[in-house]
Amino acid sequence: MFDRHIRLPQDSSFFLFGPRGSGKTHLLKERLRAPSTLYIDLLDPETFQTLSLRPKALIEQLDALAPGTRWVAIDEIQKLPSLLDIVHQQIESRDIRFALTGSSARKLRHGSANLLAGRAFVYNLFPLTARELGETFSLAEALRWGTLPRLFALKGDDVKSDFLRSYAHVYLQEEITQEQVVRKLEPFRRFIYTAAQMSGRIINFSKIAREAGTTVPTVQTYFQILEDTLVGFLLEPFHESVRKRQRENPKFYFFDTGIQRALSHALTVDLVPRTYEYGAAFEQFLINEILRLQSYAKKDYRLSYLRTKDGVEIDLIVERPGLRRALVEIKSTQRVGPEEVRGLGRLSPDIPNSEAFCLSLDPIPKKIAGVSCLPWQQGLSELGL
Repeated sequence: MFDRHIRLPQDSSFFLFGPRGSGKTHLLKERLRAPSTLYIDLLDPETFQTLSLRPKALIEQLDALAPGTRWVAIDEIQKLPSLLDIVHQQIESRDIRFALTGSSARKLRHGSANLLAGRAFVYNLFPLTARELGETFSLAEALRWGTLPRLFALKGDDVKSDFLRSYAHVYLQEEITQEQVVRKLEPFRRFIYTAAQMSGRIINFSKIAREAGTTVPTVQTYFQILEDTLVGFLLEPFHESVRKRQRENPKFYFFDTGIQRALSHALTVDLVPRTYEYGAAFEQFLINEILRLQSYAKKDYRLSYLRTKDGVEIDLIVERPGLRRALVEIKSTQRVGPEEVRGLGRLSPDIPNSEAFCLSLDPIPKKIAGVSCLPWQQGLSELGL
């Protein structure tokens, strides 16, 4: 349906991680077509039961492969990390390539799995980008509903709301409780509601702990769980020293605006331009867009934010290997003026080897106080994306 921009290897085994519903299975079936590919779905109860009781049944399936089969695709490999030992051995002994998908890297990272000791590349798939959507893209729709592929087959606000609420429920039930990474679900429910409401802000661990009725270390663990299960990511504070970066609290962004709105119970609330809520949604959307594009382009950019002691903030700092740091202010205004870039213009001279950008909904490119003020789509290109 959509031309995904991620580039997958044609001659090497790989992991493809991504949140539920990001289109991993559809992508593999589109690019690794039958009959040259054997598909094994660990979400299928019978398949899961067979391989969990007898992992060596995978070897029997490989022994019975039809001539010309070049790929074996295993969906949701984190359900049975023990299969990776067999996959590892089979990569070494057969002329077969494995495509391994997962919607959670937690069991693989925290268990005994070693991601095949570098014998399989690692890729991440995200919800659709604006470029992948092309003429289908609508900023208003992306901010309100997000860009999970399934949404674009749904008609009507009620159906889209039901889908997103169901997604949030399934995530809590399957990714959290079934994987047994949270012992008590009720504090986690309160936590994720508060975290969704505060998405994009600097994390106040103590406040969230009080709201959730739990401890600060538990809340820190919860955020790690959200990262491991690919529901969001931490944006660390900028500092020249890596050690000092770790002293300040990060921000947290959910991976999709629609899911964030569902988790914060805000799907029925309209996003009105020139309001705080609209601006926060646009910032979350654009930071996610930058994360996705740089991942697909394999740029190895480091993303962070900066806030000074007197409260002046730069929304995003993009450290680009071989290029100057990009200091990025994100504004949802239709007309950028000196007021919108005052803080950025004041801070940028103090950050060496940098250039300043303001990405906004203003359609007219301009330069104000040394800041390149650009329409957000053009700004992404100027960032090298």
